[in-house]
Amino acid sequence: MKTQHLTLLTSVILLFVLTCTTIGQEKWINLFNGESLDGWTVHSGFGTYRVEEGTIVGQAVKGSPNTFLCTDREFSDFILEFEVLLEDSELNSGVQFRSKIADQELIFWFRNQEGNYQPQRIPADRVYGYQVEIATGGAGGVYDEARRAMMPWWPEADSKEGKVFKEKKWNSYRIECSGDSIKTIVNGMVISDFRDGLTRKGIIGLQVHDVGQDATPYQVRWKNLRIQVL
Repeated sequence: MKTQHLTLLTSVILLFVLTCTTIGQEKWINLFNGESLDGWTVHSGFGTYRVEEGTIVGQAVKGSPNTFLCTDREFSDFILEFEVLLEDSELNSGVQFRSKIADQELIFWFRNQEGNYQPQRIPADRVYGYQVEIATGGAGGVYDEARRAMMPWWPEADSKEGKVFKEKKWNSYRIECSGDSIKTIVNGMVISDFRDGLTRKGIIGLQVHDVGQDATPYQVRWKNLRIQVL
Protein backbone atom coordinates (compact mmCIF):
# COMPACT_ATOMS: atom_id res chain seq x y z
CA MET A 1 0.00 0.00 0.00
CA LYS A 2 2.79 2.42 0.90
CA THR A 3 4.54 1.64 -2.39
CA GLN A 4 1.33 2.42 -4.33
CA HIS A 5 0.93 5.73 -2.48
CA LEU A 6 4.55 6.63 -3.17
CA THR A 7 4.17 5.79 -6.88
CA LEU A 8 0.99 7.89 -7.10
CA LEU A 9 2.65 10.82 -5.32
CA THR A 10 5.66 10.60 -7.64
CA SER A 11 3.36 10.61 -10.69
CA VAL A 12 1.48 13.68 -9.43
CA ILE A 13 4.72 15.57 -8.76
CA LEU A 14 6.08 14.65 -12.22
CA LEU A 15 2.83 15.80 -13.88
CA PHE A 16 2.98 19.10 -11.97
CA VAL A 17 6.60 19.71 -13.02
CA LEU A 18 5.87 18.92 -16.67
CA THR A 19 2.82 21.21 -16.64
CA CYS A 20 4.79 24.11 -15.15
CA THR A 21 7.59 23.56 -17.65
CA THR A 22 5.14 23.62 -20.56
CA ILE A 23 3.50 26.80 -19.28
CA GLY A 24 6.88 28.53 -19.05
CA GLN A 25 7.90 27.53 -22.58
CA GLU A 26 5.42 29.24 -24.90
CA LYS A 27 6.26 28.63 -28.54
CA TRP A 28 7.86 31.27 -30.73
CA ILE A 29 5.95 32.19 -33.90
CA ASN A 30 7.97 33.26 -36.94
CA LEU A 31 6.33 36.35 -38.42
CA PHE A 32 8.47 36.15 -41.57
CA ASN A 33 9.28 32.91 -43.38
CA GLY A 34 12.31 34.34 -45.20
CA GLU A 35 10.74 33.80 -48.60
CA SER A 36 7.53 35.82 -48.97
CA LEU A 37 5.44 38.55 -47.37
CA ASP A 38 2.49 36.26 -46.74
CA GLY A 39 0.54 37.47 -43.70
CA TRP A 40 1.64 41.09 -44.21
CA THR A 41 -0.08 44.05 -45.90
CA VAL A 42 1.15 47.57 -46.80
CA HIS A 43 -0.72 50.57 -45.37
CA SER A 44 -0.60 54.39 -45.14
CA GLY A 45 1.89 55.11 -47.95
CA PHE A 46 3.56 53.71 -51.04
CA GLY A 47 7.06 52.97 -49.83
CA THR A 48 8.10 49.54 -51.10
CA TYR A 49 8.87 46.22 -49.42
CA ARG A 50 10.49 43.14 -50.91
CA VAL A 51 12.17 39.92 -49.82
CA GLU A 52 15.89 39.73 -50.52
CA GLU A 53 18.35 37.10 -49.22
CA GLY A 54 16.12 36.11 -46.33
CA THR A 55 15.41 39.68 -45.21
CA ILE A 56 12.55 42.15 -45.60
CA VAL A 57 13.84 45.25 -47.37
CA GLY A 58 11.89 48.48 -46.94
CA GLN A 59 12.72 51.30 -49.34
CA ALA A 60 11.75 54.95 -49.16
CA VAL A 61 9.95 56.48 -52.15
CA LYS A 62 9.93 60.16 -53.06
CA GLY A 63 6.68 61.85 -52.04
CA SER A 64 5.30 58.96 -50.00
CA PRO A 65 4.01 59.51 -46.46
CA ASN A 66 5.12 57.13 -43.71
CA THR A 67 4.52 53.58 -44.94
CA PHE A 68 3.98 50.42 -42.88
CA LEU A 69 4.16 46.72 -43.69
CA CYS A 70 1.67 45.33 -41.17
CA THR A 71 0.79 41.89 -39.88
CA ASP A 72 -2.70 40.77 -40.76
CA ARG A 73 -3.00 39.44 -37.20
CA GLU A 74 -3.26 41.45 -33.98
CA PHE A 75 -1.38 40.66 -30.78
CA SER A 76 -1.98 41.63 -27.15
CA ASP A 77 0.54 40.37 -24.57
CA PHE A 78 3.76 39.16 -26.16
CA ILE A 79 7.52 39.24 -26.53
CA LEU A 80 8.63 40.44 -29.97
CA GLU A 81 12.19 40.00 -31.21
CA PHE A 82 13.82 41.04 -34.46
CA GLU A 83 17.07 42.21 -36.00
CA VAL A 84 17.27 45.39 -38.04
CA LEU A 85 19.88 47.02 -40.27
CA LEU A 86 19.50 50.73 -41.05
CA GLU A 87 21.53 50.92 -44.26
CA ASP A 88 21.27 54.70 -44.46
CA SER A 89 21.60 56.76 -41.28
CA GLU A 90 19.59 59.52 -42.97
CA LEU A 91 16.51 57.25 -42.91
CA ASN A 92 14.44 57.16 -39.73
CA SER A 93 12.55 53.92 -39.16
CA GLY A 94 10.64 52.04 -36.50
CA VAL A 95 8.42 49.08 -35.66
CA GLN A 96 4.81 49.53 -34.63
CA PHE A 97 3.31 47.32 -31.93
CA ARG A 98 -0.18 47.14 -30.45
CA SER A 99 -1.05 49.53 -33.26
CA LYS A 100 -4.23 50.09 -35.25
CA ILE A 101 -5.18 50.88 -38.85
CA ALA A 102 -7.85 53.56 -39.21
CA ASP A 103 -10.86 52.22 -41.12
CA GLN A 104 -12.07 55.78 -41.64
CA GLU A 105 -10.93 59.34 -40.93
CA LEU A 106 -10.41 59.75 -37.18
CA ILE A 107 -9.89 62.69 -34.83
CA PHE A 108 -8.06 62.25 -31.52
CA TRP A 109 -8.20 64.85 -28.75
CA PHE A 110 -5.31 65.09 -26.30
CA ARG A 111 -3.95 67.72 -23.94
CA ASN A 112 -0.87 69.60 -25.16
CA GLN A 113 2.02 70.76 -22.96
CA GLU A 114 0.02 73.79 -21.88
CA GLY A 115 -2.83 71.55 -20.73
CA ASN A 116 -5.18 72.53 -23.55
CA TYR A 117 -7.02 70.01 -25.68
CA GLN A 118 -6.00 69.89 -29.33
CA PRO A 119 -7.18 67.67 -32.21
CA GLN A 120 -5.10 65.18 -34.18
CA ARG A 121 -6.78 64.21 -37.45
CA ILE A 122 -5.70 61.14 -39.46
CA PRO A 123 -7.05 59.75 -42.77
CA ALA A 124 -8.44 56.29 -43.44
CA ASP A 125 -5.80 53.54 -43.70
CA ARG A 126 -3.40 55.49 -41.45
CA VAL A 127 -1.45 53.34 -39.01
CA TYR A 128 -1.34 54.74 -35.48
CA GLY A 129 -0.09 53.66 -32.06
CA TYR A 130 3.08 52.63 -30.26
CA GLN A 131 6.31 52.62 -32.24
CA VAL A 132 9.80 51.67 -31.11
CA GLU A 133 12.37 53.97 -32.70
CA ILE A 134 15.05 52.71 -35.10
CA ALA A 135 17.52 55.52 -35.72
CA THR A 136 21.00 56.69 -34.84
CA GLY A 137 19.44 58.91 -32.15
CA GLY A 138 16.61 57.83 -29.86
CA ALA A 139 16.88 54.11 -30.66
CA GLY A 140 14.58 52.11 -28.38
CA GLY A 141 12.44 55.10 -27.47
CA VAL A 142 8.66 54.69 -27.81
CA TYR A 143 6.75 57.18 -29.98
CA ASP A 144 2.96 57.32 -30.31
CA GLU A 145 2.68 57.41 -34.11
CA ALA A 146 -0.07 59.66 -35.54
CA ARG A 147 -1.65 60.05 -32.10
CA ARG A 148 0.07 61.56 -29.03
CA ALA A 149 3.48 61.84 -30.74
CA MET A 150 6.49 62.31 -28.39
CA MET A 151 6.07 60.48 -25.12
CA PRO A 152 7.39 61.41 -21.63
CA TRP A 153 9.67 58.34 -21.56
CA TRP A 154 11.50 59.26 -24.80
CA PRO A 155 15.29 58.82 -24.26
CA GLU A 156 17.44 61.92 -24.43
CA ALA A 157 19.79 62.21 -27.42
CA ASP A 158 22.90 61.82 -25.25
CA SER A 159 21.55 59.01 -23.06
CA LYS A 160 22.70 55.41 -22.88
CA GLU A 161 20.84 54.35 -26.04
CA GLY A 162 23.17 56.51 -28.14
CA LYS A 163 26.02 54.15 -27.26
CA VAL A 164 24.23 50.84 -27.75
CA PHE A 165 22.83 51.35 -31.29
CA LYS A 166 25.25 50.32 -34.05
CA GLU A 167 25.25 52.47 -37.17
CA LYS A 168 24.97 50.55 -40.46
CA LYS A 169 25.18 47.22 -38.59
CA TRP A 170 22.60 44.67 -37.46
CA ASN A 171 20.91 45.56 -34.16
CA SER A 172 18.79 43.22 -32.04
CA TYR A 173 15.52 44.51 -30.60
CA ARG A 174 13.16 43.02 -28.04
CA ILE A 175 9.75 44.41 -27.05
CA GLU A 176 7.91 43.02 -24.03
CA CYS A 177 4.22 43.83 -23.53
CA SER A 178 2.16 42.48 -20.63
CA GLY A 179 -0.97 44.28 -19.49
CA ASP A 180 -0.06 47.96 -19.31
CA SER A 181 3.66 47.20 -18.94
CA ILE A 182 5.87 48.00 -21.96
CA LYS A 183 9.61 47.41 -22.15
CA THR A 184 12.06 47.86 -25.04
CA ILE A 185 15.55 46.38 -25.20
CA VAL A 186 18.21 47.19 -27.80
CA ASN A 187 21.28 44.95 -28.09
CA GLY A 188 20.65 43.64 -24.58
CA MET A 189 20.20 47.05 -22.94
CA VAL A 190 16.84 48.15 -21.49
CA ILE A 191 15.97 51.52 -23.03
CA SER A 192 12.30 52.09 -22.14
CA ASP A 193 10.38 50.56 -19.23
CA PHE A 194 7.01 52.13 -18.44
CA ARG A 195 3.28 51.61 -18.05
CA ASP A 196 0.63 52.86 -20.46
CA GLY A 197 -2.73 51.23 -21.12
CA LEU A 198 -4.17 53.29 -23.98
CA THR A 199 -3.99 50.37 -26.42
CA ARG A 200 -3.51 46.76 -25.36
CA LYS A 201 -3.93 44.92 -28.66
CA GLY A 202 -2.94 45.61 -32.23
CA ILE A 203 -0.81 44.83 -35.27
CA ILE A 204 2.96 44.75 -35.73
CA GLY A 205 4.17 47.13 -38.45
CA LEU A 206 7.53 47.79 -40.12
CA GLN A 207 7.99 51.47 -40.95
CA VAL A 208 9.62 53.20 -43.91
CA HIS A 209 9.66 56.89 -43.01
CA ASP A 210 8.54 59.80 -45.16
CA VAL A 211 11.55 61.38 -46.90
CA GLY A 212 9.68 64.23 -48.59
CA GLN A 213 10.94 64.99 -52.10
CA ASP A 214 14.30 63.28 -51.59
CA ALA A 215 14.65 60.67 -54.37
CA THR A 216 17.49 58.77 -52.65
CA PRO A 217 16.47 55.07 -52.34
CA TYR A 218 17.13 54.82 -48.59
CA GLN A 219 16.74 51.27 -47.27
CA VAL A 220 16.17 49.40 -44.01
CA ARG A 221 16.27 45.62 -43.53
CA TRP A 222 14.65 43.26 -41.02
CA LYS A 223 15.24 39.58 -40.28
CA ASN A 224 14.52 36.94 -37.64
CA LEU A 225 11.14 38.44 -36.76
CA ARG A 226 9.48 36.25 -34.17
CA ILE A 227 6.87 36.64 -31.47
CA GLN A 228 5.98 34.74 -28.32
CA VAL A 229 2.36 35.15 -27.29
CA LEU A 230 2.02 35.32 -23.51
